[in-house]
Amino acid sequence: MSDVNWLSRSALLVGNEGINLLQQKHVLVVGLGGVGSFAAEFICRSGVGEMTIVDGDVVDPTNRNRQLPALATNHGESKADIMQERLLAINPKLKLHVIRDFLTPQKCRELMELRFDYIMDCIDSITPKVILLSSALEKNMPIVSSMGAGGKMDPTQLRVTWLPDTYQCVFAQYVRKRIKKLRNYEQVKAVFSIEPVAKDSLVMTDGSNFKRSAYGTISYLPAAFGGVCASVVIRDLLGQPIAMAARPKRIASPKKKKN
Repeated sequence: MSDVNWLSRSALLVGNEGINLLQQKHVLVVGLGGVGSFAAEFICRSGVGEMTIVDGDVVDPTNRNRQLPALATNHGESKADIMQERLLAINPKLKLHVIRDFLTPQKCRELMELRFDYIMDCIDSITPKVILLSSALEKNMPIVSSMGAGGKMDPTQLRVTWLPDTYQCVFAQYVRKRIKKLRNYEQVKAVFSIEPVAKDSLVMTDGSNFKRSAYGTISYLPAAFGGVCASVVIRDLLGQPIAMAARPKRIASPKKKKN
């Protein structure tokens, strides 16, 4: 048994049984940007015993306002490498697998040959996000998906619900449209915000990595998304209840696929 004294404060909350349970789990985190970098660290600090992290990007100066790996001293370095060093510095006993690639359909198929106890989708581009969600549903693995964190500033407006019940989030709407015909798509848990997007913060990009545009971001909001995503994973793994936000009656529910 590895030394778990560093988790003694967590054990006061979830018990030694909870710590032992988390040590036996394997969590996949895809995307190590503003949401995923914080989510990955929170998962590591919870005592989860095995993690796989995936990201093919490098640090850009514009990442420094919100992304955990980004410093003035490491521009151009792999985010996955930086997070690897950081996570192992937190827990040297962590069984960590690092994939330094963007999520292509082929890479996703290879990844899903493994078995994960939980998947965290922290991707901010529609196409690779849909690839991951589709693969997770096909393999019947539990997944929590982060919706749009850009163009927003109020962390108190974050919500958790099933993907079909998301509302007032344009990004979630795009995702729903792409996967609503898939079997069991209503089993995806989603973290989203009901705060209106600041549309005047939109900027066009070069279209690389499936991303043609982006909204402005503030330091704490993606981290808040990451914290909520991590909380969903940890509470689910521990068998604790999660309050799911209800779609307001004034907002019609999206049509579900007919059997």
